Order: sequence, then structure tokens, then C-alpha cells
Amino acid sequence: MGKDLYIAEKPSVAREFARALKYNMANRDGYMESDEAIVTWCVGHLITMSYPEAYDPQLKRWSLHTLPFLPEEYKYEVIPGVKKQFDTVSGLLNRKDVTRIYVCTDSGREGEYIYRLVEQQAGVRGKERRRVWIDSQTEEEILRGIREAKDLSAYDNLCAAAYLRAKEDYLMGINFSRVLTLKYGTPVKNYLKTDRAVISVGRVMTCVLGMVVNREREIRRFVKTPFFRVVASLLPEGEQKEGAQANEEGRGWTQDSAVKGFAGEWRAVEGSAWYQSPLLYKENGFLKKEDAEELIRFLEQEPKEKPVIEKIERKKEQKNPPLLYNLAELQNDCSRYFKISPDETLRIVQELYEKKLTTYPRTDARVLSSAVAKEIHKNIGGLRSFQPLSDIAAQVLQEGGYRQIAKTRYVNDKQITDHYAIIPTGQGFGALRSLTGAAMKVYELIARRFLSIFFPPAVYQKISLVCILKKERFFSNFRVLVEEGYLKVAKASFTEKRNAEGARSAKGTPAGEDDSQENAGSSEGAEEERLDASFLQKLQKLKKGMVLDCTGFEIKEGETSPPKRYNSGSMILTMENAGQFIEDEELRAQIKGSGIGTSATRAEILKKLVAIQYLALNKKTQIITPTQMGEMVYDVVYDSIRPLLNPALTASWEKGLTMVAEGTITSEEYMKKLTDFVGRRTNIVKQLNNQQVLYRQFEESAGFYKKKPAASAEDAEKGKAGQTEAATGRKGAEHGSVQNQKSV
Repeated sequence: MGKDLYIAEKPSVAREFARALKYNMANRDGYMESDEAIVTWCVGHLITMSYPEAYDPQLKRWSLHTLPFLPEEYKYEVIPGVKKQFDTVSGLLNRKDVTRIYVCTDSGREGEYIYRLVEQQAGVRGKERRRVWIDSQTEEEILRGIREAKDLSAYDNLCAAAYLRAKEDYLMGINFSRVLTLKYGTPVKNYLKTDRAVISVGRVMTCVLGMVVNREREIRRFVKTPFFRVVASLLPEGEQKEGAQANEEGRGWTQDSAVKGFAGEWRAVEGSAWYQSPLLYKENGFLKKEDAEELIRFLEQEPKEKPVIEKIERKKEQKNPPLLYNLAELQNDCSRYFKISPDETLRIVQELYEKKLTTYPRTDARVLSSAVAKEIHKNIGGLRSFQPLSDIAAQVLQEGGYRQIAKTRYVNDKQITDHYAIIPTGQGFGALRSLTGAAMKVYELIARRFLSIFFPPAVYQKISLVCILKKERFFSNFRVLVEEGYLKVAKASFTEKRNAEGARSAKGTPAGEDDSQENAGSSEGAEEERLDASFLQKLQKLKKGMVLDCTGFEIKEGETSPPKRYNSGSMILTMENAGQFIEDEELRAQIKGSGIGTSATRAEILKKLVAIQYLALNKKTQIITPTQMGEMVYDVVYDSIRPLLNPALTASWEKGLTMVAEGTITSEEYMKKLTDFVGRRTNIVKQLNNQQVLYRQFEESAGFYKKKPAASAEDAEKGKAGQTEAATGRKGAEHGSVQNQKSV
């Protein structure tokens, strides 16, 4: 009887499979074996695409005459550093007593690619091959994946998309990096006064560079506009006197609090003497302080009038729990709360996955599958062993709301491609002791988001007032949290601190100004300021037609703000939702759901751009800015292969790969379009003669990069090492990706 061979992506995963199988396995060099089965592993990528010199030694030398390079058949080779493990795996795959192969690499496009390359290079023939597809590394899930494993051929389309993605990165990297370096490397080198300069471009990373540079230039071009708002201090008629009396009698009201009342902001709506006036900044302020002062004089002059409530609206507003975490949302929140980079977040959540604490991390889905929903009580029940949330998990089980979860927006099979959202497994708690403080926080974040979907919405009381004074209108809005609902679960100490900071920031935001970028795409945003119960009672007593006292006017000065720079988290979300940058509605609809890069690669792309010194990352704030070199590369690409900077192009390529994986288009159709694009664009660059134009562009941006003070010897060495990587790393430039890792 033949043996089963299980091949995982890394040793730690292989050990989990061996443990789940419960065979008495002996450790060997690079694998484990029992009488029934063998378990082995890759170490990430074992095989890589060969460089052009493998096709022809003369191609090692970069030359315009040999471009474009478009091979008909692609060559692959074993990565030298992992040859020993490849030989081990290859030998096992071809052993005569191995009759069935279980492919247990990560359940996604990249995991598929890792195994298929090994099988191809090893020349495997005549073996039954089955694909294990799992969402966590718990014993139950591993055994289910083995039991339900499909024939490997069911994933051939996914495999085709993986091969095409690699060829796409390879062709664009080889051709575009070479042609741009040969054409513009010398001008860049001479301008920066460096030994050499390599122009490294890639399908995704150049697009990301473009977004960061464009944002930086938006900020530079921005001209601040000052504006002046008029705010009235209002309170019910007679209450000022009552407040002062109460204060004298010691009943707890201060005259100050009584006089302060509540604020009403003037707006020049229809009926106002200033309606559509050129003196205005929007409808809620003036461009000059003198005009705001003129408004106040008008309101205070005789005959004096009192403001009257013209309109009042009261309504309850519900805020539902947010959808579950996908990788991009989690990376964004970890950047906001903990100031950790997306690649560090991915490392942490991968660790949580491998320690059985959470489900598969590289997912774009934010919902659960119906199959998972049926067994969700197991995940909830397990969290009773997690001390910070044990009472909450017990409450969810007791109340039984989870039984209806399949009928909610949190379960949707149509919104899931490879994997459902990241949730706790309810297992693996023995590993908690080995987690870092940051990893514990990330796990708690995931667990709280998960449990919150089983709680009711938060309920807010909203009160809106319009007061009229001499035909001028003042607006007041109040939003008070009256029922916490899921917020009680969602809040941890670290989120409360961050939301409080956001609330303080929001208080200073002028009406009519958009301060949403800080929380763009975020799960929660700033929480509302709570009002005390007595003040809420006073608001509830207000009625239409009620006369108010105006205790004074205040001019509040503000100014418009430039767009915010990207931070590492917001950039990940922007990459995921790249369609927002596409003006063409038809194209935007076509690529909906296909951002730039994938959940598995976006963090690595940012990391690479920082490593080659095209972008700078502030580790404390996670703010991303371009470097001078990065901005110069942007100008080079803009004047030569401009579509590489356009998210529409990158997202459309990604959409094409998805269509291949779905079987909508063939590999041949995709490859023809790819080679036509690369060949045509390479030939166009060869004919360009625009170095003088580029020099002027370099000059325009150079003034924004001042020389830094002399660095320490240690910093100097680090900088030197980085420059060496950027200047001499031609092979890295050609690929536009990081090999032997999750490919970009």
C-alpha cells in the first residue's frame, strides 16, 4: 500500500498537520515519516524565475538593443539558499511508494504558485494530487480540509493566474527597469552626485509611489484660506437669571454654566441678507473678520430682537456594529491604534494564525460563510477562556443572538472568494503566554470586533435646532449616546484613548469642513462627546416657537487644511480601494473589488519602497512621504511610461488576473495583452529624448529636500547600506518584487 505525502508551506505548519494526523512520526532531515504517511515542507519559495542571462549569457549586460525581452517559454531555477530542502521535497514527491500527494501550502494564489513551481521543477508524474483548503490551523479544520480535499485540477485556473502574475511582474520589471535605467540612470546619477542610479519600477509599487508623490504635491500647492464664523451663545428665556439665582443659593449651578448655554452657528442660507454673497467662505463664514463683525453689529443694533426656535427635530439614530476584519482593515486600525506598520501587523496576525488563535489572515472578505455561521457557537464558546472577554462571550451564548447571525449582513457567501473574514478560532489559548504585548492587543482587537456583531446597534439621540434672529438663522446640532449597544464590547483601553484623541480633534473642526480623512475607511472614527443628563433634559424641553436669550456672539477664526499625508494604514486601504481614483464610471464599475496588489502583498510593497529609499516612513507616526530619489523616479516614469502611475491600469491588470482565476478569460488572452503592452511601451521609451525636460522637473522638486545634519557613524553606515541596495540592486529592480517571500 502506498503512502500519502503532505507538503506544507513552512515547517511550523507541517508540524501542525503531523500533530492533527496523530501518526507516530519520526523526524527525518527535512521531513517527518510514519508507516502511513510523510509530512514535508517548503520554506516559502523554493523556485524562482531565471534572469535573462539564463536564456543567453549576453543578456546579462544591460543594453537597449536587447530590449524588449519577451521570451516565448519561461525558465525557472532552484533558489540556491534552499536547494537542500528542494532536493528533499523533490525526492519525496517522486518516491515510488508515494501514491497520493496532499498539497497543504497556504490556501490562496501564492500558496498554489509555491507548490506548482516545485512540482514542475521536480518533474512529478502519475501521482494522485489533492488540494487541502483550510481557514485555520485548528485540528478540526485541518482534518476537515484533508477529508474534503479536491483534486488539484480544480485549482488550475487559480494556478494559471498565479503564473501570470509572476510573469507580469517579471516582464515589467526586466524591461521597464532596464530601459528606464539605460535612458535616465545617468541624468539621475549626475543630479544626485551618486556613483550610479537604478530606476526600479514595478506594476504595483510604481503606482503606490505615484499616489504618495501626487498627495505630497497637492499639499505643496495648497493655499490656506482663512475664514471667520459667527457663533451665538443661546439659552431658554429667563434661564440666565435662574442660573444666577441658583448659584447664589448654592444649588449647584454656576452663573458661568448658565450663561454659556449652547452654541448656535450662523449660516447664510436662503432668506439671509448675506445669501450667496461674495464675502462668504461657503455658507458658514466670512473671508474677512471685518465682515463677521459687521454681521454682529447688525444683530445687536436697535431694535433688538430675541432669537426664536424656528425648527426643531428629534430623532433616534442607530449605528450597527462594523463588518468583521479583513487584512487591510486590520492593518489600518493597527497603524492608527498602535503605530505599527502593515508588514508588522501581517507578521503578528500570521503568528496568531499559526498558533491556532485566529483564522487565515490574507483575506479581503469582511463577512462569514454560511457554513461557518452554523458552527459559530464554538468560536464564541472558546472565548470564555480569554479573560478580558470571558464574561462577554458567556453573555452572547446565554442570550442566543448568534443563532440568527446567518440572516444578517455579516454572513454572505457571495462576498467570499478564497477565505472569510479574520476571526478568533476560540482555541490555542495556551499560546497566549508566548505572545508579545503588541500581538495580545491585535488579538484582542480581532476578538472584540468579532463579538460585537452579536450585540445590538448603538443608539444616539439627535437633536437639531434652527433659531432665527432678524431673518438670520443659527444652527445647533447635538448627538448624544443613549444606548451603548455593541460599543460596550468594541471598546478596549487602547481604542478609547485613540477615539478620545479623535473627539478632541473633531471639536475644533469648523462646520462645513471635511475632517474625515483621519478616519477615512476606519472602522469606528471618533466617538461623540457625551453630554450630561441635566443638559440633555434641558434640550428635550425645547419647543418650536420658544423664545431664547442670546448672551453674546463670538467670532471663531479658522483656516482650510491641506489634504492629509498617507499613513501606512490609510495607504493599505487606499490600495485596496484603488477604484476611487478612477474617473471613468464604466471602468470603475468593471474593476470594483479589485484594488492594486493583494491582501498578501500590499504590506511588502510598502516595505520595499522604503527599503530602496523611494519612500520615507516615520516609525513613530507611520506617516509616509516621498524621498528626493522617489520623486525623481516619479518624474522619470511620468515622462516615459505614465500609465504605470495610474491606479486604473494596475487595478485593471489585477481584475484580469481575477478573471483568469474565475475562468472568464484564458491565460493566452491575458498574456497577449501583457506582452503587447510591455513591448510597445519599451519601444516608445527607447525613442524618447526628454532628458532636458526631466532636469527642469528635478530642479522644481529639489528645493523641498534640504540636507540633513551630519549623522552619527551608525546612521551613516545604515544610509550607506541603503544606498548600495538602491544603486546596485539591479536584480531586485528587474523583478519589481521580493523573491523568496510572498511575491509582490
